[in-house]
Amino acid sequence: MKTLTRTIQKLFPARMTASAHCDGPCGVYDPASARIAAEAALSMTKKILALDPGDRSHAAANSLSRYISIKEEQAQLAKTDLLVLWTDYFKPQHLEQYPDLHDIFWQAAKLCSAVKVEVSIEKAEALMKTINKIHNIFWATKKREVPYYTAG
Repeated sequence: MKTLTRTIQKLFPARMTASAHCDGPCGVYDPASARIAAEAALSMTKKILALDPGDRSHAAANSLSRYISIKEEQAQLAKTDLLVLWTDYFKPQHLEQYPDLHDIFWQAAKLCSAVKVEVSIEKAEALMKTINKIHNIFWATKKREVPYYTAG
């Protein structure tokens, strides 16, 4: 792999150095990915709760297993996306503007964990509301109004 990387670098050398105020170049951060993952977790929570608890068929067990797996995976993905946004995008000047920013992200991360381990519509909806707050703060820091929407 190292040989391949060196070969590519020799064939296509960088002509300039890039720099950014955040860990990634501007434009790569967006809370939408966390919203999409959290919405998928909410959807799976609803599907789990809609299953007939008396249905002991293999098909029902398979559906339950898949819904749980997807719910946990998507809640973890939302958590990862939020933590990257929190630690890589937001800077001290944002904390001056939004003094409760750390608390909002802390709550969001805790809600992601709760959505993973519980089957709670309330927690999943609270996560969506918290991500909505983060969405509004994020776009305000960019001095843009971007509508918050969900697929549901």
